[in-house]
Amino acid sequence: MITLQEIKSNSDFQHMIKEANNYLAEKGYTEHGFRHVNYVSRTTKRILTELGYDKETVELGAIAGYLHDIGNMFNRKYHGVSGANIVYTELRRLEVPLKEITQITTAIANHDVEIGKAVSPITAALILADKSDAHNTRVNKKNSTFIHDRVNLAIKDSKITVQPDDNTITLSINYDSSISQVMDYFEIYLYRMEMCKEAASYLGCRFRLLINNLELLGHVNYQAD
Repeated sequence: MITLQEIKSNSDFQHMIKEANNYLAEKGYTEHGFRHVNYVSRTTKRILTELGYDKETVELGAIAGYLHDIGNMFNRKYHGVSGANIVYTELRRLEVPLKEITQITTAIANHDVEIGKAVSPITAALILADKSDAHNTRVNKKNSTFIHDRVNLAIKDSKITVQPDDNTITLSINYDSSISQVMDYFEIYLYRMEMCKEAASYLGCRFRLLINNLELLGHVNYQAD
């Protein structure tokens, strides 16, 4: 099967990740380059591993995490779908088995907030990994008044943990409210957190959001349609 290392060593994928990040930087978005995609890849892999999924699923999840934002080199809107199409074409060219391609591309196509939905374990883990990556290191313009930048600047630390024993996935955030109010976080991330609740539910877990050790989301399980 295809491995994450093979994907990372592919110069075409490296170029597309750079171009996607460059495009978003020009549009004023936070960092979506190698730091982000490596974080999402590692975290997707860790979530699936800690929940006991098989090695093939774990590896395909890590690949999906690494390639999930390539569609941003065209446009932010529906970048999950455009990215899935790019990855499908490239992996077919590399003669990757179709069974592996479809698992990777389904996750990529369903990770974004516009039409994304947890429809597989890889998709669910990818959503959780991607939406948990909010952090001050992602801000390109430190003096920006843009709400996304202010909110990310306020996040001093964030960590997602999996507790298989009690079927819980927790996102813990250390937030500096002197930089941006907590309500600003929810203005941007509320729907993303609802996606995380649905994704955790798909994996048989409860999602908890802790901001400065206060639980703000997670008292009730989210039931997917």
